Amino acid sequence: MKLHIYLFRHGQTTFNRDHRFTGWLNPKLTAKGVRNARSVAGRLRNKKFEVAFYTKLIRSKQTLNEVLIYHPECERFIEDNRMIERNYGKLNGKTHDSFIHRIGKKLLRLDVQGDAIENLSPEKREEVEHLLGKEEYNLIHRGYNVPPPGGESFAMVEKRVSSFMKDLFKMMKKEKVNVAISAHGNSIRLFRKIMEKASVKETVKWFIPYDKVFEYTINV
Repeated sequence: MKLHIYLFRHGQTTFNRDHRFTGWLNPKLTAKGVRNARSVAGRLRNKKFEVAFYTKLIRSKQTLNEVLIYHPECERFIEDNRMIERNYGKLNGKTHDSFIHRIGKKLLRLDVQGDAIENLSPEKREEVEHLLGKEEYNLIHRGYNVPPPGGESFAMVEKRVSSFMKDLFKMMKKEKVNVAISAHGNSIRLFRKIMEKASVKETVKWFIPYDKVFEYTINV
């Protein structure tokens, strides 16, 4: 028997629109974000799942609500904050441009905060790579195991996502259910790393779109 996981990112928020680090702050979806969520809903319209997971952040709930319009078969809704976004600590709420400016001024420790670049859009990443030079840009990911001040490293996020996944698989196998997960860019990044057996180097290159569904199958 094959069971299915449907994993997707929330739609664009006001902070995403304004190019701010969001972390555990709680902005709502923009009009475009609602359209993103409806796009995900369309992709999942002909799928079936009995259990849906979300986090305490409103963007996760708003996105899931759009998806659930087409899924009366889903009757269990579970909040699990192990799939919440990465906490960027002192960077939460800061604009991407101010972050890039500080890099240009060499006012940030790239070994600590450099991997925050992976939360930037592809265009902003190119700007940083140009600013730093390719060789130095390729070194920033050594911060994978080092949290920014007051925040979480990718390794810390991976630990809690891994814990969630172990419990998820046990539940799915026991109850024979498909699940949908309304999550966040960096929790999805680490979920993918584990499921796809990807390296750190691969993982930090990914950009997680707002309107894509990652589908995984487990055998029972």
